[in-house]
Amino acid sequence: MTGIIDYGGGNLQSVRNAVRALGHEPVLVHDADALEGVSSLIFPGQGAFSDCMTALEQRGLTGPLRDWIMADRPFFGICIGYQVLFEGGEENPGVPGLGILRGQVVRFAQQPGVKIPHMGWNTAHVVHPGHPAWASLGNDPFFYYVHSYYPQPEEEEVIAATTPYAGLEFAAAVERGRMFATQFHPEKSQATGLQLMGNFLSARD
Repeated sequence: MTGIIDYGGGNLQSVRNAVRALGHEPVLVHDADALEGVSSLIFPGQGAFSDCMTALEQRGLTGPLRDWIMADRPFFGICIGYQVLFEGGEENPGVPGLGILRGQVVRFAQQPGVKIPHMGWNTAHVVHPGHPAWASLGNDPFFYYVHSYYPQPEEEEVIAATTPYAGLEFAAAVERGRMFATQFHPEKSQATGLQLMGNFLSARD
């Protein structure tokens, strides 16, 4: 059973529709009790880092979510569900993330001719094309992005894909064991995004 973290925000309906299109019936996870019977977790996201972390804490999900990922159970984080894996960030200084990965979430620097937020389609340069997550997607698939902040992992080995924007290559995705997370929105990325999510769901066991 596929659980979708519901912290009171995020792009839940699009993610639910994508999971259903892949032949799975998702359940919404509002609290720790709702994790019972769930075999894989998707953490969709929109909104501020601090609001997300506060909501997780209020629902009693912070510890169980951290335990889930540290136990190497299947997890897919999207946008803010990717960013909260890190220790903290510039959007809300002093607000701790889950601390699963070392590093901070930073804002794109203002530059002439560069639009912030980074919005629209862009390529993801896959670091390990042979990884099952990228099956049938090639080395440089395109995905849809909407964000002003991006993580800077301290552990280079967790970076699964990079994307060029604002004069740099930022970490567009990370992977470690059965944890996978992306800054882009696969649920908004049409057939390419569905393929990526399908790869995750088919490999979860």
